[in-house]
Amino acid sequence: MTRYARSARVRAALGTTLVATLALAGCAAGGQTPPSSSEGFDPDEEIELHIAWWGNDERSAIMAEAIDLFEEEYPNITVVEEPVGAPDDLFNRLATDFASGTAPDVFALGGAKPQEYGAAGALLDLSTVSEQLPTDNYPDFTLTNAIVDDTLYGLPTGGNAIGVLVNPAIFEQAGVELPDSSWTWEDFVEIADEISANAGDGIVGLDLRIQDILGTYVAQYVETGIYDWDGELAVDAETIQSWYEMEEELVAGGGLPDPSVIVEHWNVTPDLTLFGTGRAAMSFAYSNQIATYAAGAGGEVEILTPPTSTDLSGVAVLPSQFWSIASGTEHPEAAALLVDWLLNQPEAAEIILANRGLPFNPDTLAVVEPLLAPADAQAAEYLQTVLDVGVVAPPQPAGGAILNELSQRIESDILFGNTSVADGAQQWVDELSASLASD
Repeated sequence: MTRYARSARVRAALGTTLVATLALAGCAAGGQTPPSSSEGFDPDEEIELHIAWWGNDERSAIMAEAIDLFEEEYPNITVVEEPVGAPDDLFNRLATDFASGTAPDVFALGGAKPQEYGAAGALLDLSTVSEQLPTDNYPDFTLTNAIVDDTLYGLPTGGNAIGVLVNPAIFEQAGVELPDSSWTWEDFVEIADEISANAGDGIVGLDLRIQDILGTYVAQYVETGIYDWDGELAVDAETIQSWYEMEEELVAGGGLPDPSVIVEHWNVTPDLTLFGTGRAAMSFAYSNQIATYAAGAGGEVEILTPPTSTDLSGVAVLPSQFWSIASGTEHPEAAALLVDWLLNQPEAAEIILANRGLPFNPDTLAVVEPLLAPADAQAAEYLQTVLDVGVVAPPQPAGGAILNELSQRIESDILFGNTSVADGAQQWVDELSASLASD
């Protein structure tokens, strides 16, 4: 089947699913089945669970409030919260924890991690706790990244899509008109350079984290994006080279800051980025992060589909994160009740809202949708746009876990002149191919 046939068929299914979900949000009564229990869960046993996630202080406060209510509902369960700042901080910690046998009971995963950890036997098969954690309400496409050998190892926290966040005030300050959805990468480079030249006050046109956009860029040129449906590398060095060449062009033209500034902001939280502190006019980010970025960028932020110089947008609606349970947990039923609380119960939904993406469970969305702040409603509207123009991407295979680090390392070598663009792009392909082949 060609990409176009597959994409058209699956995109239609995705569009129908989310439209139906949003429709349910508008008409559902909002009532949900209360948390369940079973013979495997003893309400009199004193239980301690550890839960880990990444995010800023705002997310930690939201989680603390939701968990406090969970502990009121289940007074025999104490939940120890273990937040970290950035995704890689959590993933590095989990690698150490699993090796030492001290992994948290429940934790957030993203990207290729559900595939990687599921294949390694580190995650609990959720069918074993289906009474405490039902999964029937989740559309099939939302579960793909957490299924390994027909076994489900995680549930998505919600959906989002990559877009270009723009700060209209900086555009106005620089005397540059906001682009429309027809813009190309050539337009993008020109706009970024012009803003850096005209905005003043050390403001740059673009705040870039390569891991946020490279997959979308590749999917505009390659049938399935970076990977194919068999988990193998689908992109060639020439396409990767064209991206890095554009980065070089942006640095030379001033649209991007000095490479040292780019590297410094690779993995900071949104509120510490150049865009999030009002020092950049554009940034690539996920739609569920609009409110967080806007808080430090002067309040008004818009989201646009990324530029494309082809007839494909390259953008897909993706689960933002997954909640998974360690296979070695001593309390699988209690851990499942905690995940169910965070994803499926209205008391938590009213607190979490769209912090981790627009909920895929239609019952949860029915609770959340009327309560969405303007920025989150804006994200929901953007997701509808993406379903109209987007593509469908295969799940990131386990070997793709090196993608972020690899892309950043090659970016650094190229921008600092330690390797040529052609050699760096070929190294990117060779290393990622080897990682995919080893898993």
